[in-house]
Amino acid sequence: MKIKFLPFAAVAFVLFTGGCATMQPGPTAVDTSREVESLARRFPPGAKAPTDAEIVALLKASFKDSPSAKLDRLDQTPLQMACTEASRSGKPLDEKLRDGLQAAALASVKYPADGKYLGDWKRGKAIAQNGRGLQYTDKVGDVAGGNCYACHQIDKKEIAHGNIGPSLTGYGKLRGQTEPIVKYTWARIWNSHSFNACANMPRFGDAGILTEAQIKDVMALLLDPESPVNQ
Repeated sequence: MKIKFLPFAAVAFVLFTGGCATMQPGPTAVDTSREVESLARRFPPGAKAPTDAEIVALLKASFKDSPSAKLDRLDQTPLQMACTEASRSGKPLDEKLRDGLQAAALASVKYPADGKYLGDWKRGKAIAQNGRGLQYTDKVGDVAGGNCYACHQIDKKEIAHGNIGPSLTGYGKLRGQTEPIVKYTWARIWNSHSFNACANMPRFGDAGILTEAQIKDVMALLLDPESPVNQ
């Protein structure tokens, strides 16, 4: 399978990702110049567009393993490959394929064994604000955060937040704590692809980013009436 490819964009993209992901000190001007020249020779103007396999190989060559950040992060799941192709073609997923992918994602959700969904909203607030974890500088086993504010408004008093995802202000106040709402919220956090096959939201439980206990705390942040989210 081939894709449209702009040599200059490839150089800029790989240089950017390489500089961030190789776990090396920041490049000097000389290092940067040499890398640009090397990539430009590989992708001269008018060159034949590389295959998907060649692009993946180039990306992997620009990364290095670290104990907490492995190259397998670049390996796509069947769902991710389907969504990549949909994005590239500009066409939505086939409905049957989409429904099958979402059903598989929902079936993968692990609900709390003890039947308790809400933890401590105060701990959940700290998790939502914490953007660290699973980075090359972290030690294996370090507790990760959710970095929820990168995409969502949560506490209306917090002025620094992203807008890729919807505002979650008043989440529990507006929706309540019925069993369907609680289970939907848990599943959405555990594996967001359960309801939107090509969602940008990380699979916090399915990918092992947050523990079950941490997800309970984030659930409390969203649903507990005492949480600042619901004030």
